Amino acid sequence: QVQLAESGGGLVQAGGSLRLSCAASGRLFPSYAMGWFRQAPGKEREFVAAITWSSGTTYYADSVKGRFTISRDNAKNTVFLQMNSLKSDDTAAYYCALRTISRLGIRNEAEYSYWGQGTQVTVSS
Repeated sequence: QVQLAESGGGLVQAGGSLRLSCAASGRLFPSYAMGWFRQAPGKEREFVAAITWSSGTTYYADSVKGRFTISRDNAKNTVFLQMNSLKSDDTAAYYCALRTISRLGIRNEAEYSYWGQGTQVTVSS
């Protein structure tokens, strides 16, 4: 059993930065990946970024490319999402998730078996 715990959300002005963390407890296999998704009010949950656990290969949604950076600390089983140049459109609940299936693509939330409780990010304009 894996548990994920996010932290680091909050209120920030447009143009500011926040760093989210996601600590995983339990056994993590090298084939896994960790992703961040977000859901704004009235909208569907969407992919933000992901990183493979073994090689550290990263993936980003076009909307955050160049502004967000995902990274990992394997020794601490922790993944980070550094968010810079934040916009009001980035306001959402952010969830980290553990990908345990590799069939549909790393951006597909159906491949993620474990989810954190979410952390709110609010960007004021």
